[in-house]
Amino acid sequence: MRKIKVGVIFGGRSGEHDVSLMSATSVLKAMDKNKYEVIPIGITTEGRWITEGDPLLQLKEKDFSAGGSIPVNLLEKMDVAFPVLHGPYGEDGTIQGLFEMLNIPYVGAGVAGSAVGMDKRMMKQIFLQSGLPTADYVTFLRRQWEEDKGEAIRLVAENIGFPCFVKPVNMGSSVGISKVKEREQLVEAVELACKYDGEIIVEEYINCREIECSVLGNDKPRASLPGEVVPHLEFYDYEAKYTDGLTDLLLPAPLSPEETEKVQELAITAFLSVNACGMARVDLFLDKVSGQFYVNELNTLPGFTQFSMYPKMWEITGLGYSDLITELIDLALERFAEKQRNLISW
Repeated sequence: MRKIKVGVIFGGRSGEHDVSLMSATSVLKAMDKNKYEVIPIGITTEGRWITEGDPLLQLKEKDFSAGGSIPVNLLEKMDVAFPVLHGPYGEDGTIQGLFEMLNIPYVGAGVAGSAVGMDKRMMKQIFLQSGLPTADYVTFLRRQWEEDKGEAIRLVAENIGFPCFVKPVNMGSSVGISKVKEREQLVEAVELACKYDGEIIVEEYINCREIECSVLGNDKPRASLPGEVVPHLEFYDYEAKYTDGLTDLLLPAPLSPEETEKVQELAITAFLSVNACGMARVDLFLDKVSGQFYVNELNTLPGFTQFSMYPKMWEITGLGYSDLITELIDLALERFAEKQRNLISW
């Protein structure tokens, strides 16, 4: 039987470049080589594509001598693309649009679902329209901040208060995020977020437990058992996510059966609300005082590193890492076959 040609694409032009390399290392190792012919493709931080030699090693060693333009001919020879690209230009709908133009099946959400999943403001607006509880927030543009910092500070102080979280609207892996305990810390936090995106979101602080849930599927998704993250640091930032020993992962999360069912219900609703498909990790807050759940955000291309919750939650649910990858590829091919039924000319 002919092996399925899978193009695994990693690296990319985002602040999450190094996270992508960690995820790709795990994915490439776990893929069933008896079933798949793996085509590794690396993208440098400057946007050059590496297809010769060992792209993963070259990116890790910052050796970009073999990089070039987008290898369209190579992409067209794939049976399916597996983007392991986190952050802008990888999970925001841009590379998904390229796959659509080339008519190539690909793992994960489509153009619209990816774009919404990357944009925290749009995502929260859709959550609210879908009846999902989410924390209060305000947004403003980097340009507005630069023109009138006082007005932006007033907006945050009057509508959100302190403590609060300051984030770039379009970024993941907690890159550029700060917890602001008092007004005097706000300027530094916003300046950091402005380095990564032209729009800033400030969210209210909730004294909560951080619960996560993995979702898998297309139009009939299913949810994993939830997990809980307990960071040793101030909050679940980049260092806590990707440094061994800085976070306790409780798998499964110590929740009642009713709470577990509620988490799964909210996760699937969030998944469907943004038109996601394939996979997503949904992050929720459980208020320690009121016991209410809040949907914080959804990640359409979650991490696949050795520390990542998405595969770990499926593992405790009964789906191993290698089988998870196989199912994701099957879902990509299923979605592609369904889309081919659409009439595109007349």
